[in-house]
Amino acid sequence: MILYEYPFGESIRTMLRLEHLFDRLGALIWRETAVDHHYALATLFEIMDVASRADLKSDILRDLERYKAQFAAYRGNPAIQEDVLEQVLSRIEQAYTKLHNLNGKAGQSLAANDWLMSIRSRINIPGGTCEFDLPAYYAWQHEPAAKRQADLQRWVGTLAPMAEGLKVMLGLLRDAGTPHMVAAPNGQYQQNLKDNRSYQLLRLRIDPSLGLIPEISANRLMISIRLMRPDADGKLKLASDTDAGFELTLCA
Repeated sequence: MILYEYPFGESIRTMLRLEHLFDRLGALIWRETAVDHHYALATLFEIMDVASRADLKSDILRDLERYKAQFAAYRGNPAIQEDVLEQVLSRIEQAYTKLHNLNGKAGQSLAANDWLMSIRSRINIPGGTCEFDLPAYYAWQHEPAAKRQADLQRWVGTLAPMAEGLKVMLGLLRDAGTPHMVAAPNGQYQQNLKDNRSYQLLRLRIDPSLGLIPEISANRLMISIRLMRPDADGKLKLASDTDAGFELTLCA
């Protein structure tokens, strides 16, 4: 099954982009070639760009505080396993405290590193990091893989509180939804949202063997999903001759 996620608001959209970048960075760091570590640095700079948004840190802290209050209300409920509940609350509290104690914006300390910033200023220029432009960076790329990995881990470590807070918050959001199967006759599905819940995330799982790609649009009042099929040139067209089903989850 292929999972597609669609954010209802700009805040969650930014968080999903940041999560995507952290996942990519985590994969690249543990590879050993210099070119992989070049793209790890490029991803690190992308994270700094996204994480510098003024209200991102406060948005994550606010959501963690909201989930903490929700789960704390279950204390004493005989239908709830107290040990599991306390583990969840402890994880939320730890993530909140670490992020709250992070001074300034995420990546602020990296912005003071002149060597990193010299790479950042040229990495988006085509061929801008050649050896004659950045000889110190070229020399670093010839260091042993273990040395480069240690450097990358040190730099990424300054962003760890943001990554952990994001992971906990999005995990709780995803767990808040209940998946169910829906049908899309003639390749289309629509649903009115009348229960006055503030949904933040739509999750859709579809069988890849169907060869269909969901085109999703959603707001606080309605969701609309069109199942598209790529033609020989890759252009998407509505699969109007297809009745298909998929798993849908709305998370609030």
